[in-house]
Amino acid sequence: MGLLIKKPMAILMKEASSEDSHSLKRSLSALNLTALGIGAIIGAGIFVLTGTAAANHAGPAIVISFIFAGLGCAFAGLCYAEFASMIPIAGSAYTYGYATLGEFFAWIIGWDLILEYLFAASTVAVGWSGYFSRIMNDIGFPIPAALANAPYKVEGTHTLVSTGAIINLPAVLLVLALTTLLVVGIKESAGFNNLIVAVKLTIVLLVIGFGFMFVNSANWHPFIPPVEVVDAATNTTKFGWPGIFAGAGVIFFAYIGFDAVSTAAQEAKNPKRDLPIGILASLAICTVLYILMALVMTGLAPFKTLNVADPVYVALDAAGPGLAWLKYLTTIGAVAGLASVVLVMLMGQPRIFYAMSRDGLLPPLFSSVHPRFKTPYVSTIITGVVAALVAGMFPIDLLGQLVSIGTLLAFVIVCAGILVLRYTQPDLVRPFKTPFVPFVPVGGVLVCGWLMWNLPRDTWWRLLLWMAAGLVIYFFYSRRHSKLQQAQG
Repeated sequence: MGLLIKKPMAILMKEASSEDSHSLKRSLSALNLTALGIGAIIGAGIFVLTGTAAANHAGPAIVISFIFAGLGCAFAGLCYAEFASMIPIAGSAYTYGYATLGEFFAWIIGWDLILEYLFAASTVAVGWSGYFSRIMNDIGFPIPAALANAPYKVEGTHTLVSTGAIINLPAVLLVLALTTLLVVGIKESAGFNNLIVAVKLTIVLLVIGFGFMFVNSANWHPFIPPVEVVDAATNTTKFGWPGIFAGAGVIFFAYIGFDAVSTAAQEAKNPKRDLPIGILASLAICTVLYILMALVMTGLAPFKTLNVADPVYVALDAAGPGLAWLKYLTTIGAVAGLASVVLVMLMGQPRIFYAMSRDGLLPPLFSSVHPRFKTPYVSTIITGVVAALVAGMFPIDLLGQLVSIGTLLAFVIVCAGILVLRYTQPDLVRPFKTPFVPFVPVGGVLVCGWLMWNLPRDTWWRLLLWMAAGLVIYFFYSRRHSKLQQAQG
């Protein structure tokens, strides 16, 4: 059949060390990689999704949702770190799947990762637009609602209805501007990201530090709100423990940045050492900040008031004049912080395309490297244009759920891949080894699988439709052009 043909580790190692006209430029340090991870993780999760997930799913117990989601990420992050140190080339989970589970699973992961990176860029750009529009309004230059909102919204569970808006223009312009930066160079992009990460970390720490001084503990009671029935016909509920698990699935989107670090493997100076540092350090730092920020936000304002595009602003506003000075800083931090998330997501997707194209599973143009800038410029431009169109047309809740389920599926397969490789190729050199195998990878599969299961059923249907489209492309193009298939005859 050839569907489960695996890419030999010897070929992967040769690709990792090759230097030719199609190679990417190695210029990223461990600090750069950690900052890339933080740049991707600290963004929509804190500035947008924490509030909406608390209001719609878990209440103040969104803190428990973050802990549960963080546990799943810790398992997955340890598995990613082993793969990244062992296979230090672009492609992330796609490449890991190709080495362990075979080409068919690699294609599924690669196609699935489009949901993670491309749609994540669009999702966060929509959140960025909400904060940017508030700033423009505050300084006396309001953006017309018809040009700052998606023309469609989700009504009920699955119906798209018109909002009367034309396009979310700020989101579109942000994506196009960052795409241009990424074409120019990875070093320049990383430097820009480092600056933004420093700004938004400072502001997040200010909100946490000063916010705790104004917390009204009454807002935390009941910490786990009683279950409420949303739709008796479908037995849909919110709050209680089911709401906590549902909230964990939704805010899992907030953690996806750490695996974006692995997509930059071929641009890292010392990938075998620095990639595990970047992945695990960014994940640990951000998990602590998320938990503290969730406590502050739900302590400052009643959780049901946080279902807005800019919940941190609303939480600080509820604290009264004592934190008024911080509202405007936070809005500026959100604008900068969300922009860095979009940047890292737009960086990750072209590198997945690059790896798939070099394997023959996508057309050669996707692995075209700019002769001067040494970036995958064609796939970067394609990614940016599509992400801009999606950001301009669709609402954040629909996009966020698609990203979560795509990310969780990739994590499940990566954790399973560690198990497979430990038993099929136990003698491989592993600069970083996932501890407590098989408990960590099995835990990753179970936790991430459980979070997937708790996502809305309509999100599952959208995933299945997306995967069906991907299978058509695989069997009609990718399998016929696979370099590995051709080499095997």
